[in-house]
Amino acid sequence: MTLKVFGHTSPDTDSTGSPLIWAWYLSEIRNQPAQAKLLGTPNTEASFVLKTWGFDQPEIIADVTADDSCVVVDTNNPAELPAGINQANVVQIIDHHKLTGGLETRGPIDITIKPLACTATIMHNLMGPNADKMPDPIKGLMLSCILSDTLEFRSPTTTQQDRDLAEQLAGELGIDLSAYAAEMFAAKSDVSAFSDGELIRMDSKEYAVDGTKFRVSVLETTAPQIVLDRKDSLMASLGTVAAEDGVDQVLLFVIDILNEEATLFVPNALVKDVAEKSFGAQVAGDLVVLPGVMSRKKQIIPSLKV
Repeated sequence: MTLKVFGHTSPDTDSTGSPLIWAWYLSEIRNQPAQAKLLGTPNTEASFVLKTWGFDQPEIIADVTADDSCVVVDTNNPAELPAGINQANVVQIIDHHKLTGGLETRGPIDITIKPLACTATIMHNLMGPNADKMPDPIKGLMLSCILSDTLEFRSPTTTQQDRDLAEQLAGELGIDLSAYAAEMFAAKSDVSAFSDGELIRMDSKEYAVDGTKFRVSVLETTAPQIVLDRKDSLMASLGTVAAEDGVDQVLLFVIDILNEEATLFVPNALVKDVAEKSFGAQVAGDLVVLPGVMSRKKQIIPSLKV
């Protein structure tokens, strides 16, 4: 039996790298055959990371069946997983998000959910002394996941464990951590090839707040003006994406990594109310800047009010 290891839909760097890391650990250390899979096309940063460390893009799968045994990483939310997840044999979950509920398993399973910034950091902890056996490409993936999820330690989700491990890995690999992070973020900021709908869905999660269903989308970039220059077409596409995806509203946040702030698109009165009630913002136009807002998980989702 070969385990399928995968993360969430709209895979970012952590949800692309962590399946590869854990599949390596299961196969090479635990002698349990495992293969990394993806639930969608990785974003430009994740694709850059795969190429940098010499990995082929894992196979993209559309669903799982009762014949599949799976390890789920970087999520525990059924809305971000294949439709057949509750029919599959899920044997393990490794995650750093809040417990959502809704997953059903065939029996007791191994679950680790820790309040760390990155799934890969949790995996390092779970490996124990075997982490020393990681080859450089796996270390490179792990470092990349941490830098991505912490925005090079700018995100409020960053813990000392994340920072210490990233610095340790960079030292072992002999690379300049900040220079490499800048390369990653530059790759993430190159969004010219994507349609408006692809941009909006690139890094997004669905959440309901008091009966209102939102798609909360973030675009993390060191070049926010590239996205903001597309404001008119993106604004027009928010309603289309909401209708196609069966949500009441898309909330689009452009995260300026270097200036440590978010710009929220405000297409209508509902989003204006959300911005004012959730973040105490004063909204005068169709964009509002939210200083210090960097993390969907820690700052945006917990604050949402309608």
